[in-house]
Amino acid sequence: MSIRTDSTSQTQTSSGTPIVGAERHTSNGPGPEVMDAATLSGDAVVNASGEDLGKIEAIMLDVQSGRIAYAVLSFGGFLGMGAKLFAIPWSIFTLDAGEKRFILNVPKEQLENAPGFDKGHWPSMADTSWATELHDYYHVAPYWDDDLASPRDPRTTAGSTSRNTTGY
Repeated sequence: MSIRTDSTSQTQTSSGTPIVGAERHTSNGPGPEVMDAATLSGDAVVNASGEDLGKIEAIMLDVQSGRIAYAVLSFGGFLGMGAKLFAIPWSIFTLDAGEKRFILNVPKEQLENAPGFDKGHWPSMADTSWATELHDYYHVAPYWDDDLASPRDPRTTAGSTSRNTTGY
């Protein structure tokens, strides 16, 4: 499913991240639909109430499927010390391109109680049981259950000419 509205366009694909807060123009250059993942590291994450939830530490790619599986969020601690890391399913983020941040519509308390890890002890993210429990915790279907060939995905819809390459 692809949803486009006025200047605060929002695009949503079944396994992708919606984008809000930026006008769509055609030009030369990347973003915000296709971006270098490195440019997203360090981006702030807030919830729908605007509360600070931390920052993006890493973008995790499922190499075999070619899909983004998770964003790793650092949350808590003081001045970056003691922060806990959380793997968050990519599909539950919204990119706020206008503010150059992500919105995670999760109450702060749910994140505080989420399964997390520290920088020295990452989980095996390829473990299906770990990944299934994580997706269940956030009440979202696992990304591997989504069919990329679905006609809801604009990348596979013939005649799709909507592009934004204005940058982020």
